[in-house]
Amino acid sequence: MRCDIILAGVGGQGVVSSATILSRCAMYDGFFVRQSEVHGMAQRGGAVQAQVRIADCLIESDLVPAGSADCIISMEPIEGLRHLSMLAESGFYITSLDPVINIIDYPEPQFIQERLDRIPGHIAVRAEEIAQRAGSAYAANIVLIGVASAFLNQLAAATFERVIGEMFERKGERTVEVNLKAFGAGRRIGEGSENGTASI
Repeated sequence: MRCDIILAGVGGQGVVSSATILSRCAMYDGFFVRQSEVHGMAQRGGAVQAQVRIADCLIESDLVPAGSADCIISMEPIEGLRHLSMLAESGFYITSLDPVINIIDYPEPQFIQERLDRIPGHIAVRAEEIAQRAGSAYAANIVLIGVASAFLNQLAAATFERVIGEMFERKGERTVEVNLKAFGAGRRIGEGSENGTASI
């Protein structure tokens, strides 16, 4: 088994913490893991990318080869599309539709939707809105991890819940509860998507 995942977004969206959740889940479930990040100008709202490689044998490289990613998880629509060439033909694409407009010529929503419609098996969600219903818009990245977890069949849902609990424990019981709700909401979307395609 091998699963290569690209995570993309901008600074402050939880790209690296999301990658850490995936890595810890894989380790707890007995897999080998490699993780790498590119932070760029993250503190100024710049691009952030992380790669997580999971396998049942030793992994030689930290980096996912072009065109072979099994999954792209994008916290921001344009940042994910930047990495579309990394996605394998059989891969699945999960993105938030909530833009971070940090450039003057940021594309119109119609342009983004047209590009998404060309991707077989994509799931596009209003992650911030869903997270807000769970208790905090800051949990939008956890919503997306929940969606992805429904497709990462090698990793148990209970392991995700355990890792989320551990990662947010120091922030208090309320924060743990909100993030677990956000994860659950995302997972239900992933499980309920028709043929791996949905727009919510």
